[in-house]
Amino acid sequence: MTLPQAFERMPAIFMGHGSPMNALLRNRYTAGWAAIGGKIPRPKAVLAISAHWYIPGTAVTAMPGPRTIHDFGGFPPELYQLQYPAPGDPVLASRIQRLLMPMSVGSDDQWGLDHGTWSVLCHVYPQADIPVVQLSIDETKPAQFHYEIGKRLAPLRDEGILIIGSGNLVHNLHAYAWGRHPVEPFDWAVRFEQQVRESLLAGDDKSLIEYESLGHDAMLSIPTPDHYLPLLYIIALRHQGEKVNFPVDGVDGGSISMLTVQIG
Repeated sequence: MTLPQAFERMPAIFMGHGSPMNALLRNRYTAGWAAIGGKIPRPKAVLAISAHWYIPGTAVTAMPGPRTIHDFGGFPPELYQLQYPAPGDPVLASRIQRLLMPMSVGSDDQWGLDHGTWSVLCHVYPQADIPVVQLSIDETKPAQFHYEIGKRLAPLRDEGILIIGSGNLVHNLHAYAWGRHPVEPFDWAVRFEQQVRESLLAGDDKSLIEYESLGHDAMLSIPTPDHYLPLLYIIALRHQGEKVNFPVDGVDGGSISMLTVQIG
């Protein structure tokens, strides 16, 4: 009889991915991502929840070879030439579907890896030799729904799966200082990020789920929920007593938080 393979419990990480140009750049954010890849146990596979797969439904990429999606415009040609040829993992996709039953989770063979996933992973695992699966964010559902999905995915952490949420805690492109770098962070962005840090350290998931009640700073920081919701998947994965730390931080363009939140 073959015993199941034992894995060290993997951390769960929310990463502020910022501009897709970070895929090409070497800066303190990308150096921080690379350092994470060198410090944490090597995963069997990665499950990514990206702000950029925000659709009316829940689906998981189930193809053996996901394509690299260049889901942006107006950037230098070399960015569109960048490929992240990580394999997919249909077995993991099926495992995720089982964990989320009886909820319907579609098997997707069209999407692939968007820049919320590969622009970070190309620094964390530059060899693209670890299988990657993406889970969509259902844009029709409330924040509590996404938190509950995260809880149901928790067993994966003990199966060698690194779960990454990719977005930005503060993501206001209307206030972003395009072409005017460096700039000081907006006061409201700093205040909101600090408020969230305090809630994370205190284990106050309720206030983070009910972010729409956190006041004017929250509304400026989260004008749309797509970049915030991946954080809820990650905090839902926290086991009692697990520490939270912030291995990467900073605010880009005044209104984009680059905070990384690591559980475990």
